[in-house]
Amino acid sequence: MERLEKKRFDSPDEVRPMADKGRVDILNIGDGVVGRATFEPGWRWSEHVKPIAGTESCQAAHLGYVLSGHQMVVMDDGSELEFGPGDVVALPPGHDGWVVGDEPCVVLDFAGMAQYAKAT
Repeated sequence: MERLEKKRFDSPDEVRPMADKGRVDILNIGDGVVGRATFEPGWRWSEHVKPIAGTESCQAAHLGYVLSGHQMVVMDDGSELEFGPGDVVALPPGHDGWVVGDEPCVVLDFAGMAQYAKAT
């Protein structure tokens, strides 16, 4: 990092849609990438991102803070975790996830967004 820098999600560097069920707003800042993911009710990784990623499960490692909504994550080994507003979550590669309830799940992700939902 060579300089002070400030960015806002109301002017993202990139927007990545996830079919009709969400989007990721990307900020390239400092030496990293921060994403604000908005997962709409009915969103599921295996339906809305898998066709973009081309993998059987999500292979990104995530480190995030949940702003709103709820999501359930199931790891490839079968372990499960539900999270919601105020939770800080670490998700290793190898998972599926979906929105629980009728409220969008919004997550700030500080680790796993460099290639997430990015069409090649």
